[in-house]
Amino acid sequence: TPKMLTRKIKLWDINAHITCRLCNGYLIDATTVTECLHTFCRSCLVKYLEENNTCPTCRIVIHQSHPLQYIGHDRTMQDIVYKLVPGLQEAEMKKQREFYHKLGMEVPGDIKGETCSTKQHLDSHRNGKYQLLILCLFLKVSICLECNSSKLRGLKRKWIRCSAQATVLHLKKFIAKKLNLSSFNELDILCNEEILGKDHTLKFVVVTRWRFKKAPLLLHYRPKMDLL
Repeated sequence: TPKMLTRKIKLWDINAHITCRLCNGYLIDATTVTECLHTFCRSCLVKYLEENNTCPTCRIVIHQSHPLQYIGHDRTMQDIVYKLVPGLQEAEMKKQREFYHKLGMEVPGDIKGETCSTKQHLDSHRNGKYQLLILCLFLKVSICLECNSSKLRGLKRKWIRCSAQATVLHLKKFIAKKLNLSSFNELDILCNEEILGKDHTLKFVVVTRWRFKKAPLLLHYRPKMDLL
């Protein structure tokens, strides 16, 4: 049987496809614009869209008034980046630990301990998906869900704790089920009086909307308001 032909490709040659056009660094929390499929770091893109409504690359209008609702986390791209760039995911996990230590908070799930206990397993499987799985399983966020509308009732249990990788959409579905609503699309969820996009992860909300504030993360829900 002839040997399989292989071709080595330098990381430099594909950097343009796995880096963010806004910060020029490797993609972290890769987030894609649904209109044109261009991808950026989530924090970079959200910061940019606070003052703009177009794609940073092609300038297509994402949405006239709510561009943040038309972007989504690209897990496949992030897995590819972590797999291709040595040490990138380990560095991000370290930043996660430092972030919680800086806030004076206990690191959820003791990420450091879990990472060390599975180091041997990870060393034998140099695939970024294993490390991403660890982060998803053990990083938790404490939340307080408050109702700020007289048209909806409050939750009997407003304090919850769930994965940092859970999204605002997951919370909408949870609230809709608890309140027996016909559809989760009837709800808006807000942080600091700002409507959150359905694809925002809780980790992202904490980092961008609740930085340096004490737990729990305070979120409000209300009936959806259609804005022209």
